[in-house]
Amino acid sequence: MVQEPNTSTWLTSVPQHWNTLRIKNLFAEIDERSETGEEELLSVSHYTGVTKKRDSLENEDDFISNAKTLVGYKKVAENDLVSNIMLAWNGSLGISKFEGITSPAYCVYRIKGDNNPHYFGYLFSTAIMKAEFRKKSFGIIDSRLRLYSDKFFSIRISVPPKEEQDQIVTYINTQSQKINHFIQKKQAFVELLKEQRHAVISKTVTKGINPDVALKDSGIEWLGDIPEHWELRKLRYCGQCQNGLNKGGDYFGKGFPFFGYGDIYNNEILPKIPSGLVESSKEDQTNCSVKKGDIFFTRTSEIVNEIAIASTCHETIPNATFSGFLIRFRPTENLLFEGFSTYYFRNELLREYFVKEMNIITRASMSQDLLKSLPIVLPPKEEQVIIYNYIKNETSKIDQAIAKAKKEIELIKEYREAMIAEAVLGKLKLKVKTIKEMEHAK
Repeated sequence: MVQEPNTSTWLTSVPQHWNTLRIKNLFAEIDERSETGEEELLSVSHYTGVTKKRDSLENEDDFISNAKTLVGYKKVAENDLVSNIMLAWNGSLGISKFEGITSPAYCVYRIKGDNNPHYFGYLFSTAIMKAEFRKKSFGIIDSRLRLYSDKFFSIRISVPPKEEQDQIVTYINTQSQKINHFIQKKQAFVELLKEQRHAVISKTVTKGINPDVALKDSGIEWLGDIPEHWELRKLRYCGQCQNGLNKGGDYFGKGFPFFGYGDIYNNEILPKIPSGLVESSKEDQTNCSVKKGDIFFTRTSEIVNEIAIASTCHETIPNATFSGFLIRFRPTENLLFEGFSTYYFRNELLREYFVKEMNIITRASMSQDLLKSLPIVLPPKEEQVIIYNYIKNETSKIDQAIAKAKKEIELIKEYREAMIAEAVLGKLKLKVKTIKEMEHAK
């Protein structure tokens, strides 16, 4: 096989004895189709590589019952390279560990000759190769970029001798196992901290901070006993609900502040600066205003656990409006302290209520009537402030520990990416045993 010249800048820095070849010399496209559609369905992403589709589903039976026929899907063999042509530029491709089938919109490639496919799987995951894929992708904007096979095949890559490919793969696998073990332990620690945080909030917003207070039965299973002097009401008797703004796409991207689904989902406290802009009228801004003390709830989602996630407004935002995918609850004046609302309505205990009552068709959807039926506890206003300050103090310590652990996870992930890049580009001095050396050792 004729060696290609090193025309890409990054290829000039790999070991001199490595070959430089076009991908077409190393992989062949495979287009074998399923006749039954009964094989294992596979998917690919830049987060997880090639995985079984069932592993990403909470309820496999729901997927199977709603799926169209899989006859005609592309067959995938173990060690084949699967590429999502629409997202390959972002790293959505990888070597399959499984036999199965995948979407006809994906491309399937099989290694040629005496080469280790996993070396190329690691190579293709690097930032350098993603940049190459992006250059060769066709389209105007990221969401429409396509990496077609002819362009993919035209890319030149570094190719070590087979012995070095194997050694590099072994090294990366060994290091990755250690890194993954570290990440799993840190993630487990984060989950424990989150459970601790949840326990502090749940106990405090339903029981208060006085361990000797007299309790009474709330009559609600998930609330249990509550302080005797607290009031219990349905939300409908505590204020007013309002659905958000619905406008066509041409109205967005300019104009006045606009709070979207993500602003609520990602924040316990409503951010002072929303993520969006919308051309809203004075009437819109009056009907869908954003004032101190308002609580916003996510109204619709693909997943029931993402419904009724709450974010509380601590500061009025002039001229702002909010999305039709949200419901605003505005409490009766002086009934709720916004700090107490922040923790009560974001409390995980409320998930039990909404999950049981949720209406699911193709999407999970919450009506105003369902939200209004939510039971809420009402401590005296001054006690709400005390509860807020107590929770804020207790959870700040936990939040700091969570942030530290997450930072450590991100750093080790960055290290893993750098380690893989150095290994596949020949930057590490690995001891490579030749075939003769291995035979002699025997």
